[in-house]
Amino acid sequence: MGERSLTVVDDGRHYCNEFPDFSIKTATSIIDLNKQEFQDTFKEKLSEKIKDLVQKFEKNKKKWYSIDDQSVYTGLSGIAMMFNYYGNNFDDPIYISKAAEMVHSCVSKLNSRRQVTFLIGSAGPLSLGAVFYDKIDKEESRAMLLKLKSLSDYVLEENEHLPDELLYGRAGYLYCLLFVNKNITPSPFDDSLIKQVVQSILKSGRVYSERQSSESPLMYAWHDSEYLGGAHGLGGILYLLLQAREYLTDSELKNEIEPSLKFLQKLKFPSGNFPSSLGRESDKLIHWCHGAPSMTMLFTLAYKIFGNEDYQKTALECGEVIWKRGLLKKGCGICHGTAGNAYSFLNLYQETKDVKYLYRACKFAEWCFDYEAHQTKNSDRPFSLFEGSAGTIYFLIDLQNPLHAKFPGFTL
Repeated sequence: MGERSLTVVDDGRHYCNEFPDFSIKTATSIIDLNKQEFQDTFKEKLSEKIKDLVQKFEKNKKKWYSIDDQSVYTGLSGIAMMFNYYGNNFDDPIYISKAAEMVHSCVSKLNSRRQVTFLIGSAGPLSLGAVFYDKIDKEESRAMLLKLKSLSDYVLEENEHLPDELLYGRAGYLYCLLFVNKNITPSPFDDSLIKQVVQSILKSGRVYSERQSSESPLMYAWHDSEYLGGAHGLGGILYLLLQAREYLTDSELKNEIEPSLKFLQKLKFPSGNFPSSLGRESDKLIHWCHGAPSMTMLFTLAYKIFGNEDYQKTALECGEVIWKRGLLKKGCGICHGTAGNAYSFLNLYQETKDVKYLYRACKFAEWCFDYEAHQTKNSDRPFSLFEGSAGTIYFLIDLQNPLHAKFPGFTL
């Protein structure tokens, strides 16, 4: 692996993918094709690499533990999320306890009621804390749930300063409610609250679309740009709304969500990639936050719900461009790195059961094994969940159970 030559393509954003694509010959050393399970040798290698990376992560504690960032995205809550996932998957209660303590510390330092999403600000640590402490201290969990619910007052205000996108806006708060309800029994949040948040997102999209005379029934802007991708744009918002479809009416699905999907689908480049925002004709970004990776997940879900084969075709075309251009120079993070791109293959494998996509996810994982060798641009938060090695580790843990892997903070 380390001896393979690396060729950088002209745009300077990704390496040329020199891995052989899927064939029976190339895949058999990794996957038992009859059982569609990993070979023992790959399974052991994956497990060993995860443990090695966690040990290395721990040795660098001074570099990440002192940061004043409580968020899931780049801060200590995201690292706690990874530790908890590691502890549960490797049956190590030390890491589960460590994660709970870290999140509790983060919650104690929260001071903003205006950062209301899972990935940025108060809502993420509160959501994680409520779920972690539900198993160890019900009173603590309930206190965090009350604080999380209190944020809804700000979310539901008609507030032009609060966007609707996933990273900073209402869709990110919707994720919190769905995440907590999925992971705590009985579900703490009433359907009425979730419906209110959904309706607030829909209303905002209608109002902006009408004001801009948009072809799409729902349209949104962030920082005066009509973004399209998973983190900031229409694609990410539609993905969250589709995951909350039980709170939508048939009319809203038919007359607002699906026409918006079709509008978005028409923007796809011939390569299979998507522009980062309306009016951008630059086919460069193959990131979860901007471009094909999050669109893969959106259109596989759209196909599942609406049964339109064009949606599946779009998702598969996204997968092809990610395979060609998804080994990123920015590194192996999950927001704008190779690990995040690999989640697209896991998503396609889950939906199609085509072992080609599992193989491709494994090859991107092998790339991530040597993540330092493949990063030419240093991240501001090199140990974080979304920009750094915590996210790489989280993805590799997820790969161990590929049919149940879920992109954190995005897929429920």
